[in-house]
Amino acid sequence: MKNRVLRTLVIGLGLAATAFAPAASAQDRPSTMEIVKRANQASFYAGDDGRTEARMRIVGSSGREQVRQFTMLRRDGDQGRQQYLVVFSRPADVRGTVFLVEKNPGADDNRWLYLPGLDLVRRIAPGDKRTSFVGSHVYYEDVSGRDIQADEHELIETTDEHYVVRSTPKDPDSVEFAYFDTRIDRDTFLPMESEYVNADGKIYRRMKIEEVKEIDGYPTGVRMRMEDVANGGHTLVQFRYNAYDLGIPESVFSERSLRNPPREWLQRPER
Repeated sequence: MKNRVLRTLVIGLGLAATAFAPAASAQDRPSTMEIVKRANQASFYAGDDGRTEARMRIVGSSGREQVRQFTMLRRDGDQGRQQYLVVFSRPADVRGTVFLVEKNPGADDNRWLYLPGLDLVRRIAPGDKRTSFVGSHVYYEDVSGRDIQADEHELIETTDEHYVVRSTPKDPDSVEFAYFDTRIDRDTFLPMESEYVNADGKIYRRMKIEEVKEIDGYPTGVRMRMEDVANGGHTLVQFRYNAYDLGIPESVFSERSLRNPPREWLQRPER
């Protein structure tokens, strides 16, 4: 599942070491946009569909902890379109909450949230995609990914292990960051870390992949940390029972599934 979302910071001696490391020649290196496309593919488009169980531990700035647990299904369509269904199972106050996404690259995504306590389906406005996902430090946009066409991309550094790409929003009024830098693994093209910088030039948010495993032939981030650098606190997400190319039908990703999630597809596959 393309949830591989995130990155590993190298500072101090690491930066000094790269000054003496041989960089790839321009002829050997893919273009910046090719790097970005391959990173997006590795993060969100492995296989034709996917399933994962996620355990989210939310640690506030005061140290107070909360846990969220959910199963996520994904199915790819044509021209980069995708569908996601996220069904929460823990704790009791969010059990039965369901999040549905229709991802439309180049246009606004369609997003719905079902709240079982109110028996209410709520449409999530496009402007809310960079707000907290069920009280965590993860944003709604982080779940299915940001449209790569929404930003201008510049390759600012190449090391032995990573491409470092700076992404600057084409519409700066639509987001809270001035730009973000992403460290992309040169072998797997997984984005290993992203740092978001505000208008004052300060890093205020960081996403990092802390563990990668190969699953069904796809390098997969199975442990991710989202940190609120400005205010303190973080969310740690562990992805378990990942599987790809399951043949999940399109009918699973319908508004009907908000109130009646497809139990047969939420079970752990026997593989």
